[in-house]
Amino acid sequence: MFLGTHTPKLDDKGRLILPAKYRNELAGGLVITRFQERCLAIWPTEKFVEVTQSARNASTSQLQVRDYQRMLASGASDETPDKQGRITIPPHLRSYAGLDKDCVVVGAIDRVEVWDAAAWEEYSAAKEEAFAELNEAVFPGS
Repeated sequence: MFLGTHTPKLDDKGRLILPAKYRNELAGGLVITRFQERCLAIWPTEKFVEVTQSARNASTSQLQVRDYQRMLASGASDETPDKQGRITIPPHLRSYAGLDKDCVVVGAIDRVEVWDAAAWEEYSAAKEEAFAELNEAVFPGS
């Protein structure tokens, strides 16, 4: 499970140092791709295969299914962290998420998200107030 918020910086080659607490789970390989709200999502390769199973099984006769499959897969990059725990974020993904130097890496339970620091600050501030109200919608009866 991925938890916490970290603030690594991208180096000049577009490499990101993964937080130490995530490295073991991602050491065997990962998939990084564009995600909602203009951030990037990183899954261990095995989890990505599991998460995308329903998209693979969906009927491609539906335009929405084809659109989703194309957008998810065309932006995806499979990576293996180097010995220092770094991954290279491809230029098209850095552009999509607006990543320059300052990043925020967020544990999002089954995935890791990478945000531009300013975009994360804005998103987090906007969602903080509604967070308590979401508990009942996400976890009814708790």
